Amino acid sequence: MKMLLHQVYFLLLAAFFINHVYGNTCSQKTTTYGYVCVCNSTYCDTVPQIYVKEGTYQQYTTTSQTLGFSTSNGQIKSVSEGYSIYKIDLTNSQPKQTVFGFGGAFTGSTGFNINSLPSTAQDNLLESYFAADGIEYTLCRVPIGGTDFSLTKYTYDDNHAGDVDLKYFALQDEDLLYKIPYIIKANELSNNNLELIASVWTAPPWMKTNNDYAGIGFLKIEYYQTWANYFVKFFEEYAKKGIKFWGLTTQNEPLIGLLPTFISEINAMGYTNLQMNLWLSRHLGPTLKNSSFNNLKIMVHDDVSVTLPLLPEILENPLSMQYVDGVALHFYTNHLTPSEFLLFTKSTLKELFLLGTEACNGEPLELGSWARAERYIKDIITDFAYGASGWVDWNMVLDQSGGPCVIDNKVDSPVIANSAAGEFYKQPMFYAMGHFSKFLRPKSQVLDVQNGLIKSVAVLRPDGLHAVLLFNEDQYSKNVEIKSNKGVINVEIQKQSINTILF
Repeated sequence: MKMLLHQVYFLLLAAFFINHVYGNTCSQKTTTYGYVCVCNSTYCDTVPQIYVKEGTYQQYTTTSQTLGFSTSNGQIKSVSEGYSIYKIDLTNSQPKQTVFGFGGAFTGSTGFNINSLPSTAQDNLLESYFAADGIEYTLCRVPIGGTDFSLTKYTYDDNHAGDVDLKYFALQDEDLLYKIPYIIKANELSNNNLELIASVWTAPPWMKTNNDYAGIGFLKIEYYQTWANYFVKFFEEYAKKGIKFWGLTTQNEPLIGLLPTFISEINAMGYTNLQMNLWLSRHLGPTLKNSSFNNLKIMVHDDVSVTLPLLPEILENPLSMQYVDGVALHFYTNHLTPSEFLLFTKSTLKELFLLGTEACNGEPLELGSWARAERYIKDIITDFAYGASGWVDWNMVLDQSGGPCVIDNKVDSPVIANSAAGEFYKQPMFYAMGHFSKFLRPKSQVLDVQNGLIKSVAVLRPDGLHAVLLFNEDQYSKNVEIKSNKGVINVEIQKQSINTILF
C-alpha cells in the first residue's frame, strides 16, 4: 500500500512538473480562415516555462498551421557550421532603445465581452493575457470616456453645459463595470507591473464648436483650461479606485475630428498644430506639471503615419517640447506610407520615445487568419527598427460579430468571445503579440542588428538572457545562424512562423 501511494505521489508530481514546465497545449480548431485555440472554463493553453541553462538555448515557435507556443532546447556551439545564408551577428551589436512593453486596450467592449463569459473562463482569459504562464502584457491603454468601442456615446460631463469647474464630472457605468474591475485584476496578475496610458476621444459636446461627439469639431478656446482640468479629474477619480497611470496622449486621432460624420461617426475632436501647441504649452502641460500627476509621460500625435510630415510643427516648438516625452503612432496607414516617415517622430530639441498605441485589422472578423497576424509582426519589427519602445493593440476581446460597437465599425481582435458557448478563441494575432510581450520584456535593450534576409528583433533582457525574434513569412523553412559572444546557434525556422530564441 505504501509503495502504491509513493507511485501515485510520483505520478502526480511528474504531471505537475510537466504541466508547469511545458504548459498546456493549444486545443486547436479549424476555421474558414485558418486555426484558433479554444479556451473555456476548464481548459486553456499556456506558455511553457523558460528553462535556459548555461551553454544552451531555448526556441519557442508558432506557425500558421500549429498555434500555441511549442518549445525545444539545444546546445550552443563554439564554431560556425558556415552553411546558412541567414545570419544574425550579435558579437559587436550596440544597445539602442529601451523596451517599455506591449499590450492592448481596456475598452468598454473588451470588458463587456469578458463579462459575458463564465467566471472561470474570464479568469483563464485574463491569465492568458497577464499572468506568468500567459503572454504577460505590461503596457495597456485606457480610454478617457467613450470610444466607438463603447456601449453608448458618453463623456464624464455630458449634461451640464458651461460646467467650467467640472462639479458634475463623474465616472460612468462603463468605467465602473467594464474597465476598472478588469484593470485591477490584470494588475494583480502582473504583480503590479502594469503600466497604463490614458487617451481621450472627445470633449463633452458643449465644449466643442460643433456641439457633437463626432464630426468636424474643435475645442472652444474658452474651455482650454477646463479641458486640461478634465484630464486631472480623470486621473483623480481612477486613483480613488487604486489605479495609477504611466502616461497619456494629448488626443486620439485628431485627424478624424476634421472629417464630417458621413465619413466617420467615431467620437473625435480635431486640432490644428497651432491649436495643439497653444493648448499643450499653456494649459495641459503646466496643469499636469503643477498637479500630483506630474510624473506622467505626455505623448503627442496618437494618430496615423499619413500626417507625420506635419508633426515637426509641434516637435520643433520649444514651448510645447517642455512637456512632451514621446510620440504615439497608430498602425492603420503604415502600409500606405514609406517607413522613412517614422523619421518625422524625431526632434532636434530633445530625445523622444516612440510607441505604437493602437492597431487592429479593421475589416470584418476573419476568425483564424494568419495573414492578420503577419501584419502585426511586420509592423512591430519595422517600428522597432526606427526606434519604437513598445506597441499596444486595440480591443483585447471582441464578440463573434467584431463588436459590440456603438457605431457600425466592427473589426477583428486577437481574442474572440463566444458567450453562448461559454468559450473564447485565441487567434494567430494573439500568439504574434505574445512572442513580443512574453520575451521582449520591459527594460530590455534593443540591439542593433543588420540583417535584411530575415525579419528580426534582438534584445538583451534584464535577466541577462538574449532574445532573438525571427519571422519567416515565406513558404519554405530557413536555417538561421545566430552568433554571439556566447557561441553559435543554428536553428531551423519553419515556413510561415514566428520564433523566439533565448540564450
